[in-house]
This record gives sequence, C-alpha cells and structure tokens, in this order.
Amino acid sequence: MTKNFPITEPILIAIGQIADDAGISAYVVGGFVRDVLLGRGNDRDIDITVIGDGVGFAKRVAKEFSGSRLAIYEKFRTALVEIGELKIEFVGARKESYRSDSRNPITEEGTLEEDLSRRDFTINAFAVSLNASSLGKIVDLFDGLSDLESRILRTPLDPVVTFEDDPLRMMRAARFAAQLEFMVVPEALEAIYKMRERISIVSQERISDEFVKIMSSRVPSFGINILYETELLDIIFSEIALLGGVELRTVGEQEYAHKDVFKHTMRVLDNMAEMTENVWLRFAALLHDVAKPKTKAFREGIGWTFYGHDHIGSKWVQKIFRRMKLPMEAAKYVEKLVRLHMRPMALVDEGVTDSAVRRVLFEAGEEIDDLLTLCRADITSKNPRLVKKYQANYDLVAEKMIEVEEKDKMRAFNSPVRGEEIMAICKLPPSKTVGILKTAIEEAIIEGEIPNEYEAAKEYLLKIKDKIIAENPLTDREKQRIIS
Repeated sequence: MTKNFPITEPILIAIGQIADDAGISAYVVGGFVRDVLLGRGNDRDIDITVIGDGVGFAKRVAKEFSGSRLAIYEKFRTALVEIGELKIEFVGARKESYRSDSRNPITEEGTLEEDLSRRDFTINAFAVSLNASSLGKIVDLFDGLSDLESRILRTPLDPVVTFEDDPLRMMRAARFAAQLEFMVVPEALEAIYKMRERISIVSQERISDEFVKIMSSRVPSFGINILYETELLDIIFSEIALLGGVELRTVGEQEYAHKDVFKHTMRVLDNMAEMTENVWLRFAALLHDVAKPKTKAFREGIGWTFYGHDHIGSKWVQKIFRRMKLPMEAAKYVEKLVRLHMRPMALVDEGVTDSAVRRVLFEAGEEIDDLLTLCRADITSKNPRLVKKYQANYDLVAEKMIEVEEKDKMRAFNSPVRGEEIMAICKLPPSKTVGILKTAIEEAIIEGEIPNEYEAAKEYLLKIKDKIIAENPLTDREKQRIIS
C-alpha cells in the first residue's frame, strides 16, 4: 500500500502553508485518512494534529478564511473550525493518562508518537504531513498500512491497556469490524473479554450510539457476534445474549432440539439489512424473538414451543428502549412489529379470509409493508424448497391484502364515527361505554358486516347503541361528567 497520501483538498494545502509560515508541523490524522486509503467516502470531518498549541493554530487558520466559524473547547484543549461544508478539528499532539473511574483523559503536551499511540486502532493511527517539504508523507509508526491491507483491527499498544484506558473502544472494535468488515485480532478479542466489566464507566448514550452504528452497517451480525463472543453483549444487551444456545430433550429414542435463537436472529437481522436501511426496522428484526427464552416450554408429542413470545416480547420493547436511551417514538413502531410478526403466516394457516386480513391491516396500519418485510426476513431455512414455499405464502397474503385494501381502505383506518360524535348521538359523557360502542363499530367493519363508510357506520351505531348502553351502564363517577 502507498506510503504517500493524495492531498488534493485546496483548504488542506492552504492550512499546510499557514503551518509553514508559522514554523509548525501539522498532520491530518484519524478516520479521514483511513477512509481515503480505503477508497471510502468521508463525512467532511477532518482531524488535524499539530506539534504545539492546537487551539492557537486553529485561531490562526480561522483568521485566514473569511466566513469561517471557530469554536474552542478549553476543557479538551481542542478547537473546531468550520470552513464551508468542512469541519476541521485542531488539537496539539498530546499524551494521556486515565483515572480508573473515568474514560475522560488527563492530557498534557506530547510528541507525535505519543499522540498516535493513544489512538484506538492502528488503522486510525496514521498521520499525513501537510507541510510543503513532506506534503502527503504518511507517518505509520504502528504498521497500520499493513493492517489495512490485511483487513484487521489491532491496537497500537497492548489491547488491555487500550481498552482499560477507554472502555468505549471495545464497542468501537465491534463497530469498525461491522462497518469495514475487518477481523479483530485474537489478542484484542481476549482483552475485550477480560476488560468487559469496565464498560460500566461509559455512559449509556455513548454505548447505544455505537450499537446503533453497528445496526446501521451492511452486515450488523459481524459486530454483534463480536460482542456475543466476548460476552460484552451480556452486559450491554443481555436479552439478546440470552438467545444463544440449544437445549436438548430426549423422549424414548427421540431427541428434540430447538434452533439456536441467537444464530437465527442474526440471520434474520442480516436478511433485513439487505432489504432496508431503516435502522428501527432492523431493531424489530433483532427483537422479534426476544421473549423466546422466557416462553420456552417442552410439550410431550409436540416438542419445544414458544407460545406467546410475540406478545410478551412486544411488552419488553419500551423497557429496553428506555434503558438503552433510544428514541421512544421508535419504540412504539418496533413494539407493534414485534407483536404482529407471527400474524401474516397465521393468515396462511387460517385460509386468508377477508375478515382476518382486515384485522391485520387494521392493527398494522401504515406499518403493514414493514411487517411483511420483517416476515420475509424471518425466512432463514437452508432448504430452497421451503424458502420458495414460504415466500409464495407471503406473496399470497400480500395479494389478498392489496385486494382487501382497495375495497375496504383499511391501511390508514380510523373509525368513521369518532368518539365525540358517539357521545353527542348517545348523550354520553367520556366513559368506558363510548369505547365499547366505538370498538363494536370497528369490529363490524373488520368482520365485513358493514362497509368502511360513515353513513353505514352511523346507521349501525343507532342500531346497537341502546343494547350496549343497557349492558354497560355508567358508573357514578362517569354520570357526574354528563354534559348538559
């Protein structure tokens, strides 16, 4: 691999000239260098290390570019200069030391070698000179170029030291492995296993940010398998770690085994990643069988069963998202998909009646297409004949859904007669009885007794209201809410 780096960005060349004028050595470092060497696009974020005062140099650079914006972070001795779309962070070369209870380093001025040695992985420990006399020369003190070529992740220093200093680097190992599809060297994997408990000093937000990046990668299982093998997953996402393993039960001469749910889930997740970049739909794939260990039971003559795992798993979603500090709006979406993921296949088993299709369309609403995508991702058989059969079944369900949707408009279903109108027609206050009447109208539409139209729904309400009100009298408290 080349020992010279193509410095073509005019702003970087100009920064090199500013460094020369100031008598300062300046280097581009980090992910920008790595991604260019790998032929990957970059996000326009560039890190520059100088030998000396990084903040002072950033101020000098900002003065040279009209319209630039400067932000100084005194606590970290860094500065950010925004020039057009470029975000360039400046820091002086430094060495770091860490307290046992914090991943925030104590920094002091250091040499370029000390600065590069504190990086997480050798492929991020390059420095490329911006000075005219050595423009584009790559400083590779830890053989990172060879590691890039070999597609491996290795730490510049002893991995135990690297991960002990900043435990988030253990998550970054899994994340880079997933994003770049690189292998983590065995000694680094052993160090993650040894230091895994130290992840407890890292904030949940930082851990979840790395996990979401793993989930957003082309092959998410690449990173999650590393977390699983090192038992770091047991700490950060125990519900997924518990999916692993196969239990055997022998009855007479017959052996019963259920499939390894962790391996199955990883295949479903990777299938989903091939179909969509929607990370929350990928989370639905990750969590669709999360309650199987809880619901696992052996039944004579049947084998292993997981009755209710869809319902129980959906109830866990909000708790998991809250603990991991993930968006709660996304939790509602994932919860719905986990709860309904068994339903489309059940439609095949039930003969795909119109009312059954209407019910799924009603419950899934706008997420019906995503639900079917999850169902297709859930096909992990290695038998081509079975895969073809399952796909054909889902094609049948999809066709029936299109037919029913065109006829009954169930996708974005709202009851044609709203709660406020039910109260006005029936002279009822807000109460449980209003909800029962509204549900009765919805059920009649789903079962095909009346069309999904306002006049038909209102006529049905007038027909059923007296009987339902008589069977569900108002409570004393509800009677006090009656509007004159």
